Amino acid sequence: MADEEKKEPEPTEERLGRLKVKVYELESLVASKEKELASRDRQISKLEQTSADKDGQITSLNQALAESEEQGKHLADSLAQAIAGYRSAVISANPEVPEELINGDTIEAIDESLAKARKLVSQVRQGLEAEAMQSRFPSGAPVRTPPDLSALSPKDKIKYAVGGASP
Repeated sequence: MADEEKKEPEPTEERLGRLKVKVYELESLVASKEKELASRDRQISKLEQTSADKDGQITSLNQALAESEEQGKHLADSLAQAIAGYRSAVISANPEVPEELINGDTIEAIDESLAKARKLVSQVRQGLEAEAMQSRFPSGAPVRTPPDLSALSPKDKIKYAVGGASP
């Protein structure tokens, strides 16, 4: 019987009280976990919204980039046309320089090639002028000088004046 006293069943009210405490603890734990889940749900919603905003910004930036690339192509075409026009104007303004010597893809390159071409044309011109000076001879007959009559006698001078004799 000593054994029975030791294992005597708990009164129902005590057991019910402990179970109520356990239920209360579990309900508190569930409420706490529900609050954590709600907080995490809000964070997830915020992150999803931020992600959607970032996706929208990325789309906008990609569109802006595409527009910028299109404008860049247009500007490159315009620049190429302007450079071609500048080259034509340089060729027109410098008829003494052969057109083939003026080239370049930039204004600076065209100006540089023009300077080199002018220098070359100047050197060729100087060479031709020097060659012309070396081979220069008077054109036409030499200037006529009157005959020297000082060596003639008076009689020969009279004959010459009348036209009968030559000196």
